[in-house]
Amino acid sequence: MDAWFPWLLDSAVWLQSLPWLMLALLLTPLALLAYWRQIYPHTPLVVLLIAPAVLSMGTLFWPEIFLVVVTIDVALLVAAVADLITLPSARSLHAERSTLRIVSIQQRHPVTVTIVNRSARSWHMAIRDDVPQEFTATPDELVRRLPPRSRVTLHYEIRASRRGSFSMEHVYLRVRSRLGLWQRYLTYPASSVLHVYPDMKQLSEYAILARTNRLSLMGVRRMRRVGQDHDFERLRDYTPDDNYKHIDWRTTARRNKLTVKDYQTSQSQRIIFLLDCGRMMTNQAAGLSLLDHSLNAMLMLSYVALQKGDSVGLICFSDEIHNFVPPRGGMSQMNRLLHASFNRFPQLVESRYDQAFFHLASHCKKRSLVVLMTNVIDEVNAHQIERYLSTLVGRHLPLGILMRDHQLFDAAADPQPQGAALYRAAAAAHILNWRHQVLTDLQHKGVLSLDVFPEEMTAPLVNQYLEIKARHLL
Repeated sequence: MDAWFPWLLDSAVWLQSLPWLMLALLLTPLALLAYWRQIYPHTPLVVLLIAPAVLSMGTLFWPEIFLVVVTIDVALLVAAVADLITLPSARSLHAERSTLRIVSIQQRHPVTVTIVNRSARSWHMAIRDDVPQEFTATPDELVRRLPPRSRVTLHYEIRASRRGSFSMEHVYLRVRSRLGLWQRYLTYPASSVLHVYPDMKQLSEYAILARTNRLSLMGVRRMRRVGQDHDFERLRDYTPDDNYKHIDWRTTARRNKLTVKDYQTSQSQRIIFLLDCGRMMTNQAAGLSLLDHSLNAMLMLSYVALQKGDSVGLICFSDEIHNFVPPRGGMSQMNRLLHASFNRFPQLVESRYDQAFFHLASHCKKRSLVVLMTNVIDEVNAHQIERYLSTLVGRHLPLGILMRDHQLFDAAADPQPQGAALYRAAAAAHILNWRHQVLTDLQHKGVLSLDVFPEEMTAPLVNQYLEIKARHLL
């Protein structure tokens, strides 16, 4: 011992003269573990290393405690190495993910993660999924203790803030060692593709409420049909139960036999959506852009119209024509509308209404309900909307959907504005008066209009469509 002690003191002095070498000797093993094995020191190990670090600083003043410091360092090193061996290998665990591909924006979407422990030891682990930046996970991390040779199924929910196509490639596990001095990050491939569509759950809610005759819960009113349906279906022989008004006297005289006309519900009518994807639709309302709210309302009305036997088409435009879905009937048209619009986002460009209406005139010549979904901000785009919608009167039935701005209405509705709020209220009232005049001019020119808040657009739009059908305007 007496022979070794001076050598140890000399080694300590030599290492103290080369602090970078000493730091490299300490950090190199940790760097190799982190790079090759994704193994990192855990909080307990960092706390335990504080004591020998403080004692090592004491050797500068009391060299005789060097042996004590070395003994503590060796003990900690042995304990750390022994605990390091207890970490699991990548083959000891396995992770899988199960989820539906179709996601509705701003709606909770369930995700299931299955963890399999193939080893004979239990592990304390934290699980994180490869959630895209546009999603919010609840909870964002799952903590479990997995018994030996077992399987656990974990559930969490995600909420998408943006439409589009996204992928989840991996499941990440953080496993602690037996004593908790180390933690290892394990990555397992689990590929899932998510297509975030506009709100699809409202369609299922509508179907359920329609079956139970409770559509009023969604704000959809029941319309009383004015008169009767006038779409001719066929001629047939008269029966005693037929109405005399339905007798076709011209055909009766030619056939020398009483003949009546049969009528059917007006079907195969057309709805064409002109969806503005330009700068007017970039504003936010209730966490979604105006374009997202428009897509939700458009899909809802399309679902209702297709169920009633009508045809639905779509034109997405900004400074160019992005998508065109020709008007067709049948519920398969919903898939075409979804795929044409789910990956479409508003752009900071000026919308070309002239191109959109020219495309409409070129491809849709049959009389249709043309629904323009846009926003009014300034006189330039208001003049274009009024000009092009009014040109459709007679050939088509135009309907302009103009979305309100909450900030304008809140500022104008301030009961006691003072100071700067008074000027904001006056400016907001002036803009709202101008907006009201734009809507009035549209109505005077025979254009139907709907002035609603974006998040409250769906029910009024469906009611407007049902009223048009009930009044036989189309």
